[in-house]
Amino acid sequence: MIKKRAVYTVLALILAPFVGHAVTLPPLESNPTESMGVLIDTLSTSCAPLPTSLDDFSRAQLHDFYQPLAGALAWPNEATRVMLLEQVNQLADDGLSPTDYPIPSMPLDASPRLRACIDILTTHSYLQALHDLHYGRLSQQKLESVWRSSDMPVRPSAKVTIMPVAIANLSEPGLAFKAVRPSLVQYQQLRSAYAALRSRPLQSWQPIAAGPTLHPGQSDPRVPALRTRLNAEGYNTALTSGSVQTDTRFDPGTVAALRAFQARHGINDDGVLGTATLTELNVSPLTRREQLKVNLERLRWLADDLTQAQVAVNVAGAEVMLMQNGVDLWRKRTQVGRAERKTPLLVSRINRITLNPTWTVPPTILREDKLPAIRSDIGYLDKHQMNVYNHQGQRLNPHDIDWSKPGAIMLRQEAGVNNPLGRVVLRFDNPFSVYLHDTPSQRLFDRSPRVFSSGCVRVEAIQTLLTKILDADQMRTVQARLDSGKTSQYRLDQQLNLVMAYWTVEVDANGIIHYYPDMYDNDQKIITAQLLDK
Repeated sequence: MIKKRAVYTVLALILAPFVGHAVTLPPLESNPTESMGVLIDTLSTSCAPLPTSLDDFSRAQLHDFYQPLAGALAWPNEATRVMLLEQVNQLADDGLSPTDYPIPSMPLDASPRLRACIDILTTHSYLQALHDLHYGRLSQQKLESVWRSSDMPVRPSAKVTIMPVAIANLSEPGLAFKAVRPSLVQYQQLRSAYAALRSRPLQSWQPIAAGPTLHPGQSDPRVPALRTRLNAEGYNTALTSGSVQTDTRFDPGTVAALRAFQARHGINDDGVLGTATLTELNVSPLTRREQLKVNLERLRWLADDLTQAQVAVNVAGAEVMLMQNGVDLWRKRTQVGRAERKTPLLVSRINRITLNPTWTVPPTILREDKLPAIRSDIGYLDKHQMNVYNHQGQRLNPHDIDWSKPGAIMLRQEAGVNNPLGRVVLRFDNPFSVYLHDTPSQRLFDRSPRVFSSGCVRVEAIQTLLTKILDADQMRTVQARLDSGKTSQYRLDQQLNLVMAYWTVEVDANGIIHYYPDMYDNDQKIITAQLLDK
């Protein structure tokens, strides 16, 4: 109780400017509803200083909020204000800063005009907190732009989702916060993990020096530091404290601990200390904690889409999953785009399947990869079963083409076991010419990180995926067409909602945190934006 009272005292001191300008308030009009509207319209002079977040959009929200109250105050008693303050403080567990939503203190002798002013400012913080908790505080499109198919529903506005909840739960604001907080299981588990992590002192570990790739059974002077690092995060190396500091052999216990670390950090758990593993080991405890905060913001952006998705791709984790009500039921590895040819983030619908596909080389790959290879050796076309076409679909003789200036041509690789698309392509509307597809490069699924494509998503065990999205009769039809070897299109009776997104942290049902390499360096952009938001 003493601690809570101290928090309120400090908060009152911080927010004192909100309550120190009663003399500037104009007289209230005789019509209470009209007077509240006038006060909202004159906030910049009547209730200064104002938070920078109180813009024209916020004023419009305040008008909408107070209209059904017919001039009454939203926060007439201290009890509900205390409950609101408790909910705002709990936003720290969501990775939001409670100080961004100040609740002004109410002097005991406040005049009616001052009470109205403070009530409006309190309501603004209330609505802003609910909005940021539901939609995210930062702009998704500015930081991690997502393309959306025109036939996919967009998130309803705050007027639809926030305002009715805010007004209906004024006497118990906790219910409003519960209603707008993302119910996505992934979000709830991540929030619990972040709350536990931020309540503890930051761990400390020293970076491990660079060096040659270290295989099990070898000796290396860095092994004691590796053991210390793994033990610091709870990966038991099974050696006594003395051996931890002196034994330079990469022993089985340390190998097992490293494999456990790799499995939780999106790295192939081969027990080998290579560049990718070393990079993840040397991420600081503070950055790890910030990663959780970043991904809470991401999941606020993605919550509605992931809840409605039937197929989702985590680009950072290089995984595809089948979803139902926001819960993944099945997942497999994928290969995604290299940093210079990133897999785009999008929301669309899988509407058809190409069986035994041919591959028309996309313009970027034609320009940057294929033309240099053909100029070096025109036999490249025969070796890769490629034919040349004009844009009217007429096949051309490659020896009649000036490959230094080939003009408007297309390269097409015929269907077959060596086709880069394998035997199956899942297609969906998008402007990037990307799709989910099979691949003959199965061995690359065992590499890490799995960034090998030019933007498309190569799916492991794609025929298993087909058996899960098609019923038995559909699958028999598809299998017969596959067996024919002929290229054909199979249209889905029911299209599948697809989300291709990017997140670098997940928490499983047991509370275990799993990290994925930030392959496109997106986390730092959001961390920087969060710092600049202060």
